[in-house]
Amino acid sequence: MKRPVLAGVLALGLLPTTLLAAAKKVDPVPELDRLAETARVQWSVPGLAVVVVRDGRVLLAKGYGVRELGNSMTLTEANRVNADTLFAAGSTTKAMAVTTVGMLVDEKKLGWDDPVRKYIPELQFADATLSDSLTVRDLLTHHTGLPETDYLWYSNGLSWPGILARLKGVGPTAPLRSRFEYQNVMYGVVGDLVGRIAGMPWPEFLRHRVFQPLGMTSAVALGEEAAKSSNHATPHSREDGALVTGETLGLVDPIPAAGSVWLSANDEAKWLRFLLDPTAVKDANGEPLLAPATVEEIFRPQVVIQPGAFYPTAEKTQPKWTTYGFGWFQQDYRGRRIDFHTGSIDGMIAIVGLVRDEHFGVAVFANLDHAELRHALMLSAFDLFLEGNLSRDWNHDLRTMYDGLRSKGDADRAAFEAKRVPNAPPAHALAAYAGTYSEPLYGDIHFTLDAGKLSARVNRILIGQASPWHYETFRVAWQRKLDGVSWANFHTNDEGQVNAVEIDGHSYARQASAN
Repeated sequence: MKRPVLAGVLALGLLPTTLLAAAKKVDPVPELDRLAETARVQWSVPGLAVVVVRDGRVLLAKGYGVRELGNSMTLTEANRVNADTLFAAGSTTKAMAVTTVGMLVDEKKLGWDDPVRKYIPELQFADATLSDSLTVRDLLTHHTGLPETDYLWYSNGLSWPGILARLKGVGPTAPLRSRFEYQNVMYGVVGDLVGRIAGMPWPEFLRHRVFQPLGMTSAVALGEEAAKSSNHATPHSREDGALVTGETLGLVDPIPAAGSVWLSANDEAKWLRFLLDPTAVKDANGEPLLAPATVEEIFRPQVVIQPGAFYPTAEKTQPKWTTYGFGWFQQDYRGRRIDFHTGSIDGMIAIVGLVRDEHFGVAVFANLDHAELRHALMLSAFDLFLEGNLSRDWNHDLRTMYDGLRSKGDADRAAFEAKRVPNAPPAHALAAYAGTYSEPLYGDIHFTLDAGKLSARVNRILIGQASPWHYETFRVAWQRKLDGVSWANFHTNDEGQVNAVEIDGHSYARQASAN
């Protein structure tokens, strides 16, 4: 369901003379501070937060721009992003989930290679062998062989028990442990597992065992809690060139360990200090929050990420290897090993990057959907603080690359739509297509006829107009531009009645009328 997204305005990149001058040693803090604001403007990002920690010292924890965009990007004190403004951590939450698992491993309440059904006996997939064989390690490394199943939680109103029950209809698309396949719902299973062993919900465990000892006083474990704060960033997305607000802060709350945390730059600074020196912080008994052996296991490369499954930025960074630890992507960069992870929730982005051998960490948060300045600022921070200069304009290079990907996507869609058969109307009146269509795993799609127009609704967010395209194919343009377009292909039975629809590759059977 995640969309390619890339928006941008005309590049205002650094002049070549600036980069030539940058070969000399520079003071990294003011230079990154300047780059952050420059990138924010160039990528049209309303609000931004940047954090840098090295050798246990917080070198930068600062907000830029506005929490919510009004009629312009005017900055006011009431709307200013500061170091206490909450941003979505997104999937950088997964590292926090891994930390909570590691705590239970240290307490010998759990093992990395324990079968998951030892703790969640009702966990069941379409493949019985997978149900019995899946381990905690498999969950943490996206090594299950299961396809992406975000439709189970994305705004469909299902609670976690409902999501868990539907997994029995999900089958693997690859053998267990044969390939890397990013899987948010399996981190939902991680949170459930931790909660059952700890005797409290995962968000409560996270607050008690991580946030409190680290002094992360503003951090919240759920988006619904962030919504109650008077100082949180508002999500933004781009629609027809304009930035709009209106996304939901609690989208990931049904699977919290996958990405529900919101935190400030000041909170993130404390989290980075912990990640770079996990044994420095002690619990109430005077013990480190994580044992050294556990830390090493978390960051040990666990699986090789196959070509095509890594970030598009690899085109520019040219890593010789790409792996995944427990909740961390990994690659080589300028002779160093980096551990990093992004977070993407509708209208919000994050990235956290570590060079553990040099006790260096950087984090970037912003309130614009898939604003890839996050990669540019992370790589620039690595260069400035670890190389001492900025010999490459990452902001320009990555904006050019992502704009190219966007243009290619636009061209591919145009080529597809050019294949439309003209003057080929549907076989039935629009009323014949109205109704509810169901699929046991994916749920319901509702088609409604109103004022001569057919609309489609998948869940509380995916709502759009379904227009005849050609024959029995309809083009569904979702109201939110970031959701793109879907194609609905209707089918009829032997009696010529519309009885099924296929949309986005999934088939739904029409329910009998209540009348």
